[in-house]
Amino acid sequence: MAGPRTTKTLRPEDERLPIGRTFAYGLQHVLTMYGGIIAPPLIIGAAAGLGVAEQAVLVSCCLFVGGLATILQTVGVPFFGAQLPLVQGTSFASVATLVAISQDGGGIQAVFGAVLVAAVIGFLIAPFFARVIRFFPPVVTGVVITMIGLSLTPVAADWSMGGDESAADYASLENIGLAAMTLVIVLALSKVGNAAISRLSILLAIVIGTLVAWALGIADFSQVGDGAIFALPQPFAFGAPTFQAGAIISMVIVVLVILTETTADILAVGEIAKTRVDSKRIANGLRADMISSIAAPVFNTFTQSAFAQNVGLVAITGVKSRFVVTAGGGILLVLGLLPILGRVVAAIPLPVLGGAGIVLFGTVAASGIRTLSKVQYSGQNLIIVAASIAFGMIPVVAEGFYENFPAWIGTIFHSGISSAAVMAVALNIVFNEIKAGNSKGGSVFHAAPPRMVKTEEVRSLREGDHYEAGKLIDAKGDEVPVVTAEQFTVALAEHLKACDKAGVEPELPEGVDRREVLEAVDDHAGPAPGRRA
Repeated sequence: MAGPRTTKTLRPEDERLPIGRTFAYGLQHVLTMYGGIIAPPLIIGAAAGLGVAEQAVLVSCCLFVGGLATILQTVGVPFFGAQLPLVQGTSFASVATLVAISQDGGGIQAVFGAVLVAAVIGFLIAPFFARVIRFFPPVVTGVVITMIGLSLTPVAADWSMGGDESAADYASLENIGLAAMTLVIVLALSKVGNAAISRLSILLAIVIGTLVAWALGIADFSQVGDGAIFALPQPFAFGAPTFQAGAIISMVIVVLVILTETTADILAVGEIAKTRVDSKRIANGLRADMISSIAAPVFNTFTQSAFAQNVGLVAITGVKSRFVVTAGGGILLVLGLLPILGRVVAAIPLPVLGGAGIVLFGTVAASGIRTLSKVQYSGQNLIIVAASIAFGMIPVVAEGFYENFPAWIGTIFHSGISSAAVMAVALNIVFNEIKAGNSKGGSVFHAAPPRMVKTEEVRSLREGDHYEAGKLIDAKGDEVPVVTAEQFTVALAEHLKACDKAGVEPELPEGVDRREVLEAVDDHAGPAPGRRA
């Protein structure tokens, strides 16, 4: 006789969509993060003194490795990959440090050497780092998720203005108008009753915005045909890496920041997808991050991490399937092998991406606010949230705040995400983990508890009842006695007996059992309070 069947519960992220929709949503992920993934190699390459052709090699390698890292993170193999819809790419957290290393005499080879060693160290500590999951309750994750969205908002604004401050048309009404049009298209398509169109609103808005820009002469596709059509990444194309102690130490700090940000992104997408995320899953995700970062300098690129803007795309579209992001990783991989396709995507005007980014990044912040709505503010959580978000906003609103601090402080706190994460974790430990010293009587930072009245208490009131001078008064102006539970029971029992004697059917409060009331006062000798039962 066959045993009972067992059905494995399907996780939200394991949903499989039709192949066409899978690649359409995957392309949407690529377009969302494309500007962010190609910016670091261009910035670092220019700082290292590389020419246009060499910078193009960095960009292609960046796309290639980002695609491989995304596939590893989403599909997963034993010990590697969180199996969540996370897009991987070159981390912005490393840009400032890598620029400093490249300009400090070591060039691009010292950059690759520092990334390689720091990634190995990050790989070794990833499992231990994942064990701090208990220090990431909703009061911490909500702060970090909110901060991810808020810190990305200036990126969307910069894209909307054109992305290049030195350009003559930077912040022109033409650029901002194009971004505004894209934003309106996203909102309009999101309102359409068709679910498929609504979920593809970002992609369709970017396509429509690009076509309009091309018709207006803003989008330039003239250089798409220049250069190679197909090219394989060449390992160590810029020569063997070199290793400098100072550069490596700086990059280790950056890797710690990346581990913090990736942990926050894993928790954020897990919250959005409504799926379970434990320390094992975080460790697998961090190991995938670091093994990709180890491979990155071999193929001429930099540290890899999860992209926060794509977390927002998961939230706004509701498409939680990790295989959609796997398809996006495949597209990145192809773009890395086919530079001509990369040039097509690169021709999308930044204002178009900026208009879409306003919705995307705002959605991330809204997801964080939704998480914070689950937090109980009767303790010290209010000050944790307030101080952490304000502290995280400092580098966002004042970029030069840490310029005169030691380099390692600037490395950690230059990112609003890492600033908020460090502050939220620290304050959560101080106020919620270490109870000693907390004010028992509350403090100015305690949120006032909500006023509530029990349902049964409301049901006992009648039309016209009101509270006056410390007394409950009915509609006729008579005082309604406020009694203890025991006095109420005795009075109700006497009322029942009087009704029985008079042959009248008594009215009982809802949920009151006649027999229980009479049994409770059988031996009670006390007088009934007041004249009202």
